[in-house]
Amino acid sequence: MDKLRCMEVLVCVVETGNFTLAGNKLGITTVMVGRQIRQLEELLGTRLLQRNTRKQSLTDAGLLFYRSAKEILDNVARAQEAVRDVQTEPSGRLRVAAPVSMGGSMIAPLLARYQQRHPQVELELVLGNALVNLIDDGIDLAVRIGVLPDSGLVARPLRPYRNRICASPAYLARAGVPMAWEDLRQHRCLVHPAWNASWLASDGSVLAWPERQGFSANDGYALRAAALAGAGLILQPEVLLLDALRSGELVEVLDQYAPPPLPAHLLYLQDPYPRRRLASLVDFLLAELG
Repeated sequence: MDKLRCMEVLVCVVETGNFTLAGNKLGITTVMVGRQIRQLEELLGTRLLQRNTRKQSLTDAGLLFYRSAKEILDNVARAQEAVRDVQTEPSGRLRVAAPVSMGGSMIAPLLARYQQRHPQVELELVLGNALVNLIDDGIDLAVRIGVLPDSGLVARPLRPYRNRICASPAYLARAGVPMAWEDLRQHRCLVHPAWNASWLASDGSVLAWPERQGFSANDGYALRAAALAGAGLILQPEVLLLDALRSGELVEVLDQYAPPPLPAHLLYLQDPYPRRRLASLVDFLLAELG
């Protein structure tokens, strides 16, 4: 008796609704379907299906066994896929969600590099600052910034997410270099209207970026462009500013007053047999950003 095959037959009968459709789907006769159901019932010593000439329904024992059999068959299928994945080049589709600034400036080029190594993997990057639900939104991997709630997801830590304050050399030459937080009153500060957070400085005082100082935009890349053009001081994520800081196009100021770093993580669903393409992308991103 092939127990897994009998489980597969029972599950197929329940999901198709009758013996004939199950037999057609499995490529066996209706008689064979009935025989394998009876073998299961004899093995378990209980009736699994109530049957008459028109339909069949699960008994209480049958419902319990169906649920367990379904889970076992799903685990077997995942195990087989995992073995195939180990033996083959990663392939298939992955949807990755990330915040706008980090996703556009850092995750996108990293995904491009990953795809050069694994060209059979199809990638879709979904940018947005709203929290996504991995199951409902069909997301395979998410980048999350901030303290995580207890969600039951696998969370792999990335480098802390920093914000930095800077300005162009031309602006600082014209307006002066701020040395203390109070100096911001005499400076033009670039503002994102959706970003009005406050934080604790190292001395325990509460700091907040000025809300109205002459220039605002609802996009971090626009604020970065304005800062490069000498419009004023900018407070934005390090990932958005790093290239300009390295090249000297922007200069960091007031680093002692910058907001404390936030935790950042890669999130994905728990799976005893993770897909090869997902595992390889997680490993790649951790090597670059972990």
